[in-house]
Amino acid sequence: MSTAPAGLPFLKGHGTENDFVILPDPDGALAPTPAAVARLCDRRAGVGGDGLLRVVRSDALPEGRALADEATWFMDYRNADGSVAEMCGNGVRVFARFLWHAGLTDDPVVAVGTRAGVRWARREADGGVTVGMGRAGLPSGREATATVTVGERHWPALHVDMGNPHAVAFVEDLAHAGPLLDAPGVAPAAAYPHGTNVEFVVDRGPAHVALRVHERGSGETRSCGTGACAVMVAAARRDGRDPVADGRDATYTVDVPGGRLVITERADGEVEMTGPAVIVAEGSLDPSWLDPAELRATALG
Repeated sequence: MSTAPAGLPFLKGHGTENDFVILPDPDGALAPTPAAVARLCDRRAGVGGDGLLRVVRSDALPEGRALADEATWFMDYRNADGSVAEMCGNGVRVFARFLWHAGLTDDPVVAVGTRAGVRWARREADGGVTVGMGRAGLPSGREATATVTVGERHWPALHVDMGNPHAVAFVEDLAHAGPLLDAPGVAPAAAYPHGTNVEFVVDRGPAHVALRVHERGSGETRSCGTGACAVMVAAARRDGRDPVADGRDATYTVDVPGGRLVITERADGEVEMTGPAVIVAEGSLDPSWLDPAELRATALG
């Protein structure tokens, strides 16, 4: 009796409904093409997800080797269209949850390598995960602001960098963002040469905001961790709060369509994000569905 070839293992996880296909690849044997990532993330014909998290040892990837002394594991993150992204805050939480789930570490605090540098994740007693997101970058001068346009409406937007770019616009009603099937207009285009995530924000109460987001390369998603951090920093500055200047931490509640995140900017400028991270399924890909040539590398530099 013949035995069917083993499929490629995968898992599915989400953080505030920002969902990901997880590919364990400790030795860096895979090299997913953009087309393969897009197929995996397709919600009708694939596994479905806002992006792909490839779990690789840092020393197995050229971009991770410089981080290997600090972080054993590297999060190779791809957007749903297959494009490479620098960072994903919800993705780091789910990535850390996978490391604990798979028994790859027992440490309650783990370091994760990303293209934006090393990020740490801490397991909380209530099941949530806190991620150290680094410091927010706030460009000055002409690069500090942009204009976001949807249909006939337009708003000023603050440029916040969380390892990836964000244009944060405060609006009167989240419905004004429209369906967000296509990327909102952002000008000047030179401010974001590689594109940007765009957040639309309304107030819900003191130190409490809600957002909708168009993620570069993915479209509207149910949550964006780096976006929630960018929104918190933008809201704090709008409210006259600057923890580094004030010497006092600032904490905001940020509601996203998929749930709630709590974001704190510390007096030292470091931003921390706390929220859920869930593994919902694991299995294997049918090798007849995805050509292994689309995923397997013959050699890595």
